[in-house]
Amino acid sequence: MLALVLFGIAVARASGPSVTASGGGVTLKTAKVGGITVLTNADGLTLYLFVPDTATTSKCTGSCPAYWPPVTGSPKAGPGVTGTLGTIRRPGGVVQATYDGHPLYTYVGDGRPGQARGNNLDLNGGLWYEVRMSG
Repeated sequence: MLALVLFGIAVARASGPSVTASGGGVTLKTAKVGGITVLTNADGLTLYLFVPDTATTSKCTGSCPAYWPPVTGSPKAGPGVTGTLGTIRRPGGVVQATYDGHPLYTYVGDGRPGQARGNNLDLNGGLWYEVRMSG
């Protein structure tokens, strides 16, 4: 049932942002979600890390990016962001933002800021966690 719900969300958002090459930057921010300070994109959506990823390679390939859209472009630190920012090259050459060595993603199940429905999910071959800020 969960797979059908996720598929429906992915289809509904199919006309939304896609994974494309981006030479521009993306500003990362922080926000409180469920009492925890997490990393967000400029729109306030929670950002996630995928446990199987490495500091140089995204393991979220195939249909995975339809559910977990990569954060593309070079990251810039907004207020409260103190970790190490960087990038990797995804298959196909797209630049993906990283934080403390973790490639970053949003989740199609989060429809608005303040949600973290993708936290602690075991999907697409591994566990997903919100990126928490220390302190």
